[in-house]
Amino acid sequence: MPAESGSSAAARQSKQKRKSHSLSIRRTNSSEQERAGLQREMLEGQDSKLPVPVRNTLLDLFGQIEREFENLYIENLELRREIERLTVEGQTVDGTELSKGQLKTKAVHSTSQLSQKLKTTYKASTSKVCSSFKSTTTLTARNLLRERIGCRECVWVISISKTKPVISSEDHTAMLWSIEMGKCLLKYAGHAGSVNSVKFHPTEQMALTASGDQTSHIWRYLVQLPTPQPAVDTSMSGEEEVDFSDKDEADADGEGLSECPTIRAPLTTLKSHQGVVIAADWLVGGKQVVTASWDRTANLYDVETSELVHSLTGHDQELTHCCTHPTQRLVVTSSRDTTFRLWDFRDPSIHSVNVFQGHTDTVTSAVFTVGDNVVSGSDDRTIKVWDLKNMRSPIATIRTDSAVNRISVSVSQRIIALPHDNRQVRLFDMSGVRLARLPRSNRQGHRRMVCCAVWNEDHPTCNLFTCGFDRQAIGWNINIPALLQEK
Repeated sequence: MPAESGSSAAARQSKQKRKSHSLSIRRTNSSEQERAGLQREMLEGQDSKLPVPVRNTLLDLFGQIEREFENLYIENLELRREIERLTVEGQTVDGTELSKGQLKTKAVHSTSQLSQKLKTTYKASTSKVCSSFKSTTTLTARNLLRERIGCRECVWVISISKTKPVISSEDHTAMLWSIEMGKCLLKYAGHAGSVNSVKFHPTEQMALTASGDQTSHIWRYLVQLPTPQPAVDTSMSGEEEVDFSDKDEADADGEGLSECPTIRAPLTTLKSHQGVVIAADWLVGGKQVVTASWDRTANLYDVETSELVHSLTGHDQELTHCCTHPTQRLVVTSSRDTTFRLWDFRDPSIHSVNVFQGHTDTVTSAVFTVGDNVVSGSDDRTIKVWDLKNMRSPIATIRTDSAVNRISVSVSQRIIALPHDNRQVRLFDMSGVRLARLPRSNRQGHRRMVCCAVWNEDHPTCNLFTCGFDRQAIGWNINIPALLQEK
């Protein structure tokens, strides 16, 4: 009998708690309208510059948030009472009464199981939205500019020549490097501003640079590859860590660069812009070039005469990039106005332009691919693949977790390399399928924002290069057949 009376008393006590909990919820719901009216009266008495509809909307939203927190708080209190009840009252399992310590241990164990279940569910759900690509053996990193530790500014852009040296630009200079030797072959110092873009002539040993000094320069490079020296292992394995500290950079400032020949005067200077020239490229054939500027225009120049042929206007904000078609007289320009434009110069008498509004933020770059496709990247964290024959809607959309900078598309395998603000470099195919993420552990990858990526498919060792704010240009060895097979 005493046991029965104790259980009935516990049942009555639990029933009373549930009743008081329901009454508190009803009381809370009934006072919501009164509280909202009181808040509105308080706001109306204040000197607020917000319109009345805006204030009412804000009050409604804040009221909803407050109600959510109240419900969570009440549920939390009820759960705590339930745990205390289970711990204090005691519980019979298999005919034996558990002690307080055993009950407390069981309650904590049940709570930890629930917490682990929630963590597992959260991890599984978030992996569908933003998964980190597994690092496979098909990706190995090689720091090309390991000996270039005297630079003081970030590396804005990197470009590849068919003769296989690499050129990167930073702090008013552009430098030509040897991939095999990791040595600077030539330095161009003709600009008075940051070098924002570098492009090689399709057939001749000439380079086109765009700069923050509001000009573009065409200059000729004649380099002789150095005599091969004993190979130095510049690869970075998982056990090896290389620290590119500022102190080491200061100690080695100028080492290996003082012997590098310097060009200080261009062959041709193109200066019709009224703002920073952010990008430049050669038209097919190399007889004309196009430049993009922060003055919201793109200019088409004749290389031989340096004369302005056309000024391409229409963008509402600063331009961010320009790119030319490899085989046709087509130009695509991107802008901070969330659009990119396709300019057609195939007919000498008609110069048409098409505007594409596929993004919601700055279009950082738009590039042509082999065939009839354009790939655009944006600060809205999306990359879109377009068909030139039907540009009304993209044929593929890639969504990421970070803004995208200057992208590059592999010519032979049609793989898109995406440099991100969050230090990552990801690889996708043209249909939007994720292929890989380049590793960034053990000092293998970039430590700051990655500005640019470029494919170099003709080189047997380094077929992808990236550069960024960490003052590094890194050459990657991507085993593309194995990568596609894993897909």
